[in-house]
Amino acid sequence: MKNIHYNIKRIGLTAVVSVFMFTGCSDYLDQEPLDSVTEAVYFNTAEQFENAANYFYRASLGYDAGDESSDLSGNLATSPSYGQGQSSIPVTDAVWSSNYGQLREPNQLIEKAAEYNGNQSEIAGSVATAYFFRAWCHYNLLQRFGGVPIVTRSLDVDSEELYETRNSRYEVVDQILSDLDVAIADLPSENSIPDSGKGKLSTEAARAFKARVLLYEATWEKYVGTTTDGDGISTGAGSNKPANYPSVDEMFTEAKEQSLAVINSGAYELWDHRDEFGDRNLFYLFNLEDEGSNPAGLSKANNKEFIIQTVYDYTLRSINKNLTHSKTHTPSRKLMDMYLCTDGLPVQHSSVFEGYDLMNSEFQNRDYRLTSFVSEPLKEYWGWGNSVEGGGAQYGVDFADAGTNYDYRYVPELTSPGAGRNIGYRGVKLTTEYKLRETKDEAFNYPHLRYAEVLLTYAEAAVELGGGTISDGDLNISINKIRERSNVAPLTNALIAPFSDLTMLGEIRRERAIELFGENQRFNDLKRWGIAEEELGHTVATTYVDGTEFETATNPKNPTSTIYLPSAFSYGTTTSEESVSSYSGIATTKPGALILDIAGNRNFSIDNYVDPIPSGQIDQNSNLLQNPGW
Repeated sequence: MKNIHYNIKRIGLTAVVSVFMFTGCSDYLDQEPLDSVTEAVYFNTAEQFENAANYFYRASLGYDAGDESSDLSGNLATSPSYGQGQSSIPVTDAVWSSNYGQLREPNQLIEKAAEYNGNQSEIAGSVATAYFFRAWCHYNLLQRFGGVPIVTRSLDVDSEELYETRNSRYEVVDQILSDLDVAIADLPSENSIPDSGKGKLSTEAARAFKARVLLYEATWEKYVGTTTDGDGISTGAGSNKPANYPSVDEMFTEAKEQSLAVINSGAYELWDHRDEFGDRNLFYLFNLEDEGSNPAGLSKANNKEFIIQTVYDYTLRSINKNLTHSKTHTPSRKLMDMYLCTDGLPVQHSSVFEGYDLMNSEFQNRDYRLTSFVSEPLKEYWGWGNSVEGGGAQYGVDFADAGTNYDYRYVPELTSPGAGRNIGYRGVKLTTEYKLRETKDEAFNYPHLRYAEVLLTYAEAAVELGGGTISDGDLNISINKIRERSNVAPLTNALIAPFSDLTMLGEIRRERAIELFGENQRFNDLKRWGIAEEELGHTVATTYVDGTEFETATNPKNPTSTIYLPSAFSYGTTTSEESVSSYSGIATTKPGALILDIAGNRNFSIDNYVDPIPSGQIDQNSNLLQNPGW
């Protein structure tokens, strides 16, 4: 059977009545099963439309962290990894299948809304939610494949759309922006959503997402252009643009305007509890559950930063991934040196940077995003659960008085690179120290878009519109708010003026890289900036060992062994100063850093900017043309 995706035949009704998780919102948790009710009679009341719209959150939003194997990551979990350049065409692709599968329900709701006999205002919010998620699915497909077939109605097995050609990326973007305009117009304001409904979409959320789409496409068209489009005749989706399609500058302008509207709404605020959490302030934003998950007794209700999020619950919907045990978000040497010093400057220019001689030297006078998300050698940290790594946090109790007879000090692992992660540095973003959480039990919410990104989008759009310049005023209402909560001096034109290698565009891109690391943005950022093949093509290194304390240090937890075992690292250490970036301002890697992956293994190319259409789909629909280079 020919089809555009693997499950086009499924009926949306059974999905509509699936349980949707909102913490503390019992009306979503105790719905009576209605899967025997026919579609024809289901969409009769406003409540039924709302229940149908609620399903989209569960279907389309999950746990989506990433960035492993990127230039910023010390985790090389598979070989060949994505960062090394995908080299084969898959038969199936989960992004293709799931997003086309998920498009049926919002399209169905939109169609049923046209038949609704009541007042359209009663179902406007539900319909707007459907338009948002239709845009969401198309955007996921755009990022993965470029131009794809647009689907704006609920299909059946004999629908003609199943055999259509691909729409161009510009037609897909036009459809996404159009759908988001409907969502913006009819979703409720964030400030009007009651506490019991927090996690639902608002007009500000749709604005923030539209700003993301506009920035993504404007930069793609500026820096990548039509290179990956194909001619639409023998390869790819072509470059057809709809009438009145916005220019690059128009997209930058609206991205800035939509971001400013979200900023001015007052609906969100950056998480900032430095008084309670000190240099681990941001660690607790990403593992916030109930009052037992952090030393200040805060809960998810205290988080005003997440704009679009997956809502998890310990009892009803845990994340069910091996998060805290695996600690997947471990930085590379490049990212460690991209984190700023407290004076607002990178390590190669800062007067307060203490170097690398001691195991903890580089952690001193640094950005809270480093100290929140990377474990400092020989510093004590709670484990998690009943007994792992000494067991979870006992807030108000000294480590020595925990009663576990466990040495809570973190000791770096430089003896077994075969593990593929946490070598040299240990990243702890999106992990927990909760005493009541074992592996896979974590239930903190996952952010797909948070307020910090809105501020970053505003700044990037502004500097692009300024031809590489941005005013201190624009910096102060955007990036400098992020830097303040990270205990970093503000970015100003005067601050970087003495350094010829520092530019405003480079510094704004730096901020985005370190702020959003691990949140599945890095690869798409590198591609839309047109620098992925260069950035991903360098040697990936980790800790400096030659000539530092690491070289000879004894493991304090096991005095018969050393922390570093040279013979375990087949690539050895860097022997000369190496550039790690295609643009200036990023510190080079000096001799003596442990090599995790050599440049010769990393072959990401322009062909990898868009992934191949799965061969199974082309077999079923010969009108689908493969992307260039595949």
